[in-house]
Amino acid sequence: MLILDGKEVSKQIRASLVPRIESFKSKNGRAPHLAVVIVGEDPASQIYVRNKKKACESVGMTSTIHALRADITQNELTEMIETLNNDEGVDGILVQFPLPKHLSSHEVLQTVSPDKDADGLTYKSLGYFFAGKPLVSPCTPKGVMSILAHYKIKVEGLNAVVVGRSNIVGKPMATLLSEANATVTLCHSKTKDLVEFTRKADLVVVAAGKVHLLGKDDFKKDAIVIDVGIHGSGQGQKVQGDVRFSELQGWVKAATPVPGGVGPMTITTLLENTCLLAENRTGR
Repeated sequence: MLILDGKEVSKQIRASLVPRIESFKSKNGRAPHLAVVIVGEDPASQIYVRNKKKACESVGMTSTIHALRADITQNELTEMIETLNNDEGVDGILVQFPLPKHLSSHEVLQTVSPDKDADGLTYKSLGYFFAGKPLVSPCTPKGVMSILAHYKIKVEGLNAVVVGRSNIVGKPMATLLSEANATVTLCHSKTKDLVEFTRKADLVVVAAGKVHLLGKDDFKKDAIVIDVGIHGSGQGQKVQGDVRFSELQGWVKAATPVPGGVGPMTITTLLENTCLLAENRTGR
């Protein structure tokens, strides 16, 4: 079984970003800049935000963290985002989810400008994406496609199943695979007899959000399995995926591990997206 190593792919993509960023600096007198907004003190979110800032700095980009109090009002949050929308020194904006319960993610997704949407997940950005004219693509699905490309896995003509239909992964993943000329089936929690679909697929992307949902018997021989799930990411917890990876050796053709598979690619694609948005805003 070929292990699809997201860490290695991520390393190579980050290396390729460095000369682009240096070129941007020489032309614009500054580095591409990602602004991250975090509300409250959620421990996991704090870790994610710090990791994103470190990742930016590792390739020569700049990142600022706007840490807002947990009881901030919706209007105050909107005003902060609008300020970043209008700041010519900011190229990408990321609002860290989840938000405190009194705040509306719906409002946030309406507010961030698509020209600065580094996640590619606002409603306007997704509209461009599903129309086939993306400014950037959602990070995790784009990261999966980068892994497949790195390992020269030809998607065209494959029967692909995507398990999960979120706007973050499932729906855009199905779109990217379809655009790469796979024949795609989108499954979800209401799909009857899920394994009847996964057992017939050449390529399965599992983004169900259920730990160890699928294993060897749920895939056909020599399938390609991409596990997007991540569970137990808190401090001291064992990180696990949606797939029982230990069962796959000797059965499937290739698979991503958890951790070390798709996860590293999500942040790296965020860097790619921010760099691309910066280039687009300044006319390259």
